[in-house]
Amino acid sequence: MTLMKKITKPNPNVWDFLRDTERPIILYGTGDGADKVLNELERLSVPVQGVMASDDFVRGQTFRGYRVQRLSDLEQQYPDPVIVIAFGTQRPEMINHILSLAKRYRVLCADVPVYGTEIFSDAFFHQHEDDIQRVSACWADALSRQTYENVIRFKLSGALDCLQSVFSEKDEVFREILCLHDHESYLDLGAYRGDTIDEFLHYAGGSYEQITALEPDPKNYRKLWEHTAPMPRLQRFCMGIWCENTDLFFDDAQGRGSSLRKEGQRKVPVTTIDTLYQKRRLTYLKIDVEGAEEQALLGGRHVIEREKPKLNLALYHRSEDIFKLPLLIQSINPSYRLYLRQHPHIPAWDLNLYAT
Repeated sequence: MTLMKKITKPNPNVWDFLRDTERPIILYGTGDGADKVLNELERLSVPVQGVMASDDFVRGQTFRGYRVQRLSDLEQQYPDPVIVIAFGTQRPEMINHILSLAKRYRVLCADVPVYGTEIFSDAFFHQHEDDIQRVSACWADALSRQTYENVIRFKLSGALDCLQSVFSEKDEVFREILCLHDHESYLDLGAYRGDTIDEFLHYAGGSYEQITALEPDPKNYRKLWEHTAPMPRLQRFCMGIWCENTDLFFDDAQGRGSSLRKEGQRKVPVTTIDTLYQKRRLTYLKIDVEGAEEQALLGGRHVIEREKPKLNLALYHRSEDIFKLPLLIQSINPSYRLYLRQHPHIPAWDLNLYAT
């Protein structure tokens, strides 16, 4: 394990800045992320002067009692605002739009978790600082170490340049780190409608030994089945992944972000990686399961230890994932080399751990 410089907390923290600024605060976004940001600002007694959306999405609607407006309308009232990004995007044109706004205004991104309630605040950083510093020394290359430091600084400061400076394309990962071949046994957890199977086939040269795909959402599962029907040696299961074989509630109201829950109205079966691969080899494992990544790893402990599959793991759904999941992988199989990449996305949602 390489000794690394200690990650220091940036100053000011984004929430402290928003609490102390005398400039008007404009919230950019009207979805689930904006709800969470507004909740935290209300908890801190921070007033918001307006809510904006992109011009094409402004149709006279309201959000949490605010009339949603265009920036051109709001800047007439507030010529020197602080704009708080409160939605997620990976679209290049939207990322460029946000970065162009940052050249004209003070633009910050208030980091809130996709799942869970823990805000990556100063208090959260101090509470988990030992684990954060441990993980900072576990990465296998310089880009991973820089990405880790920058993402943590972004989460604390809200500064977009921290994130933008470590954007990395997926092609580098698949060509230089994962190096997929034409006889992989691939498990796709969170297969959605088959897009990550397409990605796998592209980098594996269109050939493989076997594919198993799990998708718990019935609508997405039907699309997955239609998309992959002609493919041989491909198993599909309309179920979720967990740390045990049971039934859990499933919230399918969030589209691609639908997730397993402990309570709800509709149950789905869930299984474990160890159950699926008791007597089969596994060479490549992708886990993007909307906040259930820890449970998936725990339910695959024996297979991961025995087979050491290449890993492609989402590391952004919960605030604690960025340190908790790398430490869990190391505890299961210490022989892994761990890599971290931030693919272009605002905020830091397309943050993935890769292991070989």
